Amino acid sequence: MLHGFAGTARHWDRVLAELDGERYSAIALELAQADPLSFDGARVLVERAPAERFVLCGYSMGGRIALNIALALPQRVSRLVLVSSSPGIDDASARAERLAADEQLARDIEVGGVESFIARWRRTELFATDPEWVQQAVAEDTRRLTAEQIAGTLRAYSSGRLDGLADRLDLLTMPVVVLAGARDRGYCAIGRRIARAAAQGEYIEVPGVGHRLTIEAPASVAAAIG
Repeated sequence: MLHGFAGTARHWDRVLAELDGERYSAIALELAQADPLSFDGARVLVERAPAERFVLCGYSMGGRIALNIALALPQRVSRLVLVSSSPGIDDASARAERLAADEQLARDIEVGGVESFIARWRRTELFATDPEWVQQAVAEDTRRLTAEQIAGTLRAYSSGRLDGLADRLDLLTMPVVVLAGARDRGYCAIGRRIARAAAQGEYIEVPGVGHRLTIEAPASVAAAIG
């Protein structure tokens, strides 16, 4: 399990509680602990999984990383579950703009600190309509990180860092399940495109929830893993 930006492995706690512990031995990874702190470092973290084959599940930023890893390690990924995920940015100039914007945000986080970042992030369009209890749960997880860790993972895993994968989705050989929350219209459209492009793709839209499906609808995520 690969968490999203400004999160930790604890982001998956609600999903883990819904999983059948007798059927699954779940491992939630800490992406800030990748060495080196990069996509390659994240791949090495996943490669260390004790099982020869495994279900790979990623949320948001972690879903984009999971997509890259599934294409690199198809022989090990038995099933790919993508939650509120994107295949990245195809246009080179748009990637460069995103990389520059993420670098500025990283500097702002280092200067302003964790609490300032939490207040700023909750106001973004993607999260502004989340219920207060969801905002609080996410903030609690973000506070487990330092400002330097948040900024470091943003620089390492920025969607401007790697080429987009839209033209490679048909190379995914394993079953791919893509989930999006009905309130998250942009990612619903992206999710449908991913599922259509994958050879064994399935799209699941969860009613009444937004981008943070792992918090708002953990049972739906657990069911997709199963």
